[in-house]
Amino acid sequence: MKLDTTENLRFASRRSVVLASHAAVASSQPLATEAGLDVLRAGGSAADAAVAVAAALQVTQPCSTGLGGDAFCLYLAADEGIVRAYNGSGRAPRALTLDVAMSAAVDGALPVFHAHTVTVPGAADAWAAVQSRYGRLPMRRVLAPAISLARDGFSVAPMTARWWKSGAEKQLSAVRYGGELLIDGSAPTVGRRFRNPSLATVLEELATDDAMVGRDRFYHDWIAERIAEEVTHEGGVMTTDDLADHRGEWVDPISVAYGGPCGDYRVWECPPNGQGLAALIALGVYAAFRRLNPDADRVTLMHAQVEAMRIGFADGAAHIADPAHSSVPVDELLDPVYAERRAASICRGSRIEAVGPGLAADSVGRDTVYFCVVDADGNACSFINSNYTGFGTGIVPRGCGFTLQNRGRGFRLDPDHPNCIAPLKRPYHTIIPGLLTRGSGDSPPLDAAAVFGVMGGMMQPQGHLQVVASMVDDGVDPQSALDRPRWQLRDGDPQGVVLVEESMDPTLIAGLEARGHTVELIAGPERAGFGLGQIIAFGEDGILMAGSDPRGDGQASGY
Repeated sequence: MKLDTTENLRFASRRSVVLASHAAVASSQPLATEAGLDVLRAGGSAADAAVAVAAALQVTQPCSTGLGGDAFCLYLAADEGIVRAYNGSGRAPRALTLDVAMSAAVDGALPVFHAHTVTVPGAADAWAAVQSRYGRLPMRRVLAPAISLARDGFSVAPMTARWWKSGAEKQLSAVRYGGELLIDGSAPTVGRRFRNPSLATVLEELATDDAMVGRDRFYHDWIAERIAEEVTHEGGVMTTDDLADHRGEWVDPISVAYGGPCGDYRVWECPPNGQGLAALIALGVYAAFRRLNPDADRVTLMHAQVEAMRIGFADGAAHIADPAHSSVPVDELLDPVYAERRAASICRGSRIEAVGPGLAADSVGRDTVYFCVVDADGNACSFINSNYTGFGTGIVPRGCGFTLQNRGRGFRLDPDHPNCIAPLKRPYHTIIPGLLTRGSGDSPPLDAAAVFGVMGGMMQPQGHLQVVASMVDDGVDPQSALDRPRWQLRDGDPQGVVLVEESMDPTLIAGLEARGHTVELIAGPERAGFGLGQIIAFGEDGILMAGSDPRGDGQASGY
C-alpha cells in the first residue's frame, strides 16, 4: 500500500498532555524522541539525551537540521540552580569581506543558496561542549541510536517527506553530491526507508569516549577538508583554517520577569547574536501592558501582543548583531522602565503607525528543529539546531551525508548596520531556545518551571510570546498551549501583514482588523509556518508535563 498523508493536512488531531514521573523528551520526530529516552534509561543526563536527539534528528529530518548547521542551548543543572547558555553559532570565513560578498550580491543581498552564505557549522562543537560539561555517558553511547538509524535506515515521516521533496528540487538537485540525500535522484516519499551510510561514518568519527576528541576530528581532519573542498568548488572562500579555528562559547543568558494570574516567572533566552532579545523585549512590553490595563479584554490583549512583538522586532532588527563586533544595548532594551514606556505607547483601539528604527530582518529560513529534555534528577535542557533554509545551501561535502547551512544570509550588506557581513563575524541568528524559572528573581538557586521553544525563522520569538502567555496568563498545560491557533507578523516585519491560522476565533480576527491590522488567513499544510513547538513543564508532585506541536511529525514522551 502506498502511503500519501501529506495532502489535505488539517492539523485536527487531538493530543493530550503527556505526564511522566521521572523524565521526558519532546522533539519533532518520534524516532528522535525515542533515541533520547533510550539514553535516559541507560543512565544518561538531560545533556546526553539532548545530543542523542540532535543526532537522531540529523538522520531523520535532514531537511531542517544537522552537523552542517548551528545550535544553541540553555541548560539548568538542578544541583547548580543556574541557567547556562551555549552559543554554538559559526562565523563567516576570514576571507569573506563585504567587497567579496557584494561581488556576488543580487539586488543588494547574497543569493539564498550561494556558497558565501555558508558560515562555519557550529553544531558538532555545541554537541560536544554541552555533553562534555553535563553528560554522564561516553559519546559513543550517546550517538549509538543515531548511528543505527543512519546505517539501518528509517521510514520517512509525512511532513518531513513534504519538506524533503521541496529541498530536493530547490537545493539538492543543483549540487554535485546532493544525491547522497536522495533515492535514485528523488526525495524519499512518505514511509520510504532511507539509509545514510555516509552520515553514519561521520557520526562514528564523533562517537569517541571523550566528546571533545570527536569534536576535534570534525574540525581538523577529513571532514573539515571535505567541507572546505566543497564550499570552494561552489564558489565560496571557506578554508580548513576557518574550521580549525572555530570555538563556540558558554555565555551569560538574558532574561526578563514575567508575571501573570498563574504566578511570577522569569523567561530566559540566549543573548545576541540570537533574536531571543526580540522575544524578551516583546514579553516585557506585553507584561507591562497587562499591568497598565488590568481590565483589557481578550481582543485587546491579542492586539497588544501583536504591538509588543512589532516593538520587539523593530528594536531587534536595529541592534541584534555579533557582540564581539558591535555593542548591543541589551540592558537598556530589557529595562522594566523602558518596557513600561513602550507599553504606554500602545493604543488599545488602534495600531501604532511607527514602532521604532529597525527594518525587518532579511529572513528566508523557517526550517529548524527544537527539542527539550528533563531527566530524573530535574536537569533541564532546551536545545535548538538548524540549517536555516531547509537543507541550507544544499551543498553536501563528499561522502559526509549532510548539507551545509546558509546562515550567512542573516547578515546585511549595509556597511553602516551593526549586522553587516565581515570576516570572523556571526550573523543575526533566528534560532532561540527558551527556559522558564519560578519567581521573578534572577539569582541562584533557580527553580526550573519549563523548557520550551517554537522553531521556524521569525516565528520563533512570536511563538515564545504566545506560549508563555498561554501558560502563565491562562494556566493551560503545554499541549494546550501548543494546540492554540497562532498569529505572526509575516517575515518578522514590524510594518507587515498579520498572518493568522484559519482556526482562529473570528472575533479575534475582526478585532485585529478593527484596530488597523491587515490580516491574512492561512490554511492547510502551510500552517506549519506558524512554528513547530515542544514544551516540558514541571508540574505538582514532581510530575512532568510534556507537549509536542500538532503541526509537525513530533512526539512528546516520558516515563
